[in-house]
Amino acid sequence: MKSTLVIVIHPNFEESVVNKLWVNELSKFPDQYYVHNLHAVYPDGVIDVKKEQELIEAYDHIVFQFPFYWFNCPPLFKTWLDEVLTYGWAYGSTSGYKLGNKKVALALSVGIDEKEYSLEGKYKYTLEQLLAPFEVTFSYIQADYRGFYAYYGIERDSSDEAIRSSITPYLQFIAKI
Repeated sequence: MKSTLVIVIHPNFEESVVNKLWVNELSKFPDQYYVHNLHAVYPDGVIDVKKEQELIEAYDHIVFQFPFYWFNCPPLFKTWLDEVLTYGWAYGSTSGYKLGNKKVALALSVGIDEKEYSLEGKYKYTLEQLLAPFEVTFSYIQADYRGFYAYYGIERDSSDEAIRSSITPYLQFIAKI
């Protein structure tokens, strides 16, 4: 079994810069990472719940990777959460909590500079505060939330050098989950 499942949720993956680069880096380590691109698997948005649940059950480390925009996740990730995390499987019964004690984390590409995500910044909230619903969801289903990695500022500096600088910290974060 591969050690980490990376679920990529990007509605325009082929045009992506950061997320596509990260996936290409992960592909260099096929024994360590399995990449599951939700938009590629479900282009019509119809999720095979049983298949997703079986995939989740096969891994102890899970990373949800997506671009952070409109201060949230892409719609397909919200649909995935609503449909896959079902009563009796993810929570709410003695046979549930299938993500119990699984290590989960988020990896985000964020367009705006990090300083804007602060109490003094443009948005008046930290990224950690804006991600609280994910943390609470993972807590509710008894998963072990390991935090997030964010690459900020793609809108300000989309140079190849700047973007490539995210690879090492991204891989280090995932390796520590």
